[in-house]
Amino acid sequence: MDYKILIAEDEQDIAELLKLYLENEGYRVFWAGNGLEALKIVEREDISLAVLDVMMPKMDGYELTRRIREISNIPILILSARDKSNDKILGLNLGADDYMAKPFDPLEIVARVNSNLRRFYQLNAEKPKHEETYILKVGDLSLDTQTLVLKKKGEEVLLTPMEYKILALLMKKPGAIYTKVQIYESTSGEYFESDDNTIMVHISNLRDKIEDNPKNPRYIKTIRGVGYKIEDR
Repeated sequence: MDYKILIAEDEQDIAELLKLYLENEGYRVFWAGNGLEALKIVEREDISLAVLDVMMPKMDGYELTRRIREISNIPILILSARDKSNDKILGLNLGADDYMAKPFDPLEIVARVNSNLRRFYQLNAEKPKHEETYILKVGDLSLDTQTLVLKKKGEEVLLTPMEYKILALLMKKPGAIYTKVQIYESTSGEYFESDDNTIMVHISNLRDKIEDNPKNPRYIKTIRGVGYKIEDR
């Protein structure tokens, strides 16, 4: 598959560095110097993954993430000089799949891009032969791993790519406990210390979408000091 990567970054030297590393991986790279231009590229091109800076003219990375999510489910990686937890949580809540603080190692960016592409598009490419192998059910939840659609009591629930991957992992083995590291490595690749809050944010967002009472969850349970599991109590 010919993957197309969008880099939305107003600092040309950073954009050119990322473009060089990603093109060396064989990707076709599009660069936008502002958020509005980046959105137009997403609307015009069949973009596979987007790498977005936060501080950009005309439209910042957070608003761009929100606008992309209205029209596309592609993996989104946010880059930002802001490294506070609240900034990271905001980006993930808006629909980003990953978040990295500047300054960054371009090799780590490439690794994360590779991992997100591999896992997202491999999941889309899987075509199980029998319904029982691709319909995952827990309680009122039904997850179709062919169409990547979650339904609760027959009503569709929209998920980001990362939310889908986490939920699919948990629903394949109800009752099994996964640590944050296991979940991250299973859905996004190599775990880094800076990723510690990422899974917690995605779990929180999932609970908001699938639980009747997110503060007293029926499905996704926290096992204190260990990790998470899904069950139908």
